[in-house]
Amino acid sequence: MCFVCGLENTGGLCLHFYDDGRDTVWSQFVIADQHQGFPGVVHGGISAAILDEVGCRTMMIGAPERFGMTAKLELRYREPVPQGVPLKATGRLVKDRGRLVTAEAVIQTLEGLVLTEASVLVADLPPGKLHLDQVDVLGWRVYPDPEPSAP
Repeated sequence: MCFVCGLENTGGLCLHFYDDGRDTVWSQFVIADQHQGFPGVVHGGISAAILDEVGCRTMMIGAPERFGMTAKLELRYREPVPQGVPLKATGRLVKDRGRLVTAEAVIQTLEGLVLTEASVLVADLPPGKLHLDQVDVLGWRVYPDPEPSAP
């Protein structure tokens, strides 16, 4: 039911994420009408949520059961993010210091124009906050994805 990646959250974004096994995570998507702010423009909070998610997911590359929470998110809105057109979000792992991870994240057009960018500081989820033995009860699942496109 995650707002960004939950595939069963009918009010969410339902994004699919992929990684290259090293340092990059990406998602390609089209933002639906219900997530716009001004007509035809994605709400800034939606852009922030996408950048938060793609940045946080860099800590999970090679460690799918490693979960974190955002400690700091710094955004720069460069251009209005258009609604209803194909876009791409990319997160790149900058530094993994054990408990803390730093990532850079961008939303861009498929032609490469950077629309919104962020620096994300992610902290490991404190012990006891996530009970992986109860994931079925909590409704968390991993779904197989189709073959991803290149970053």
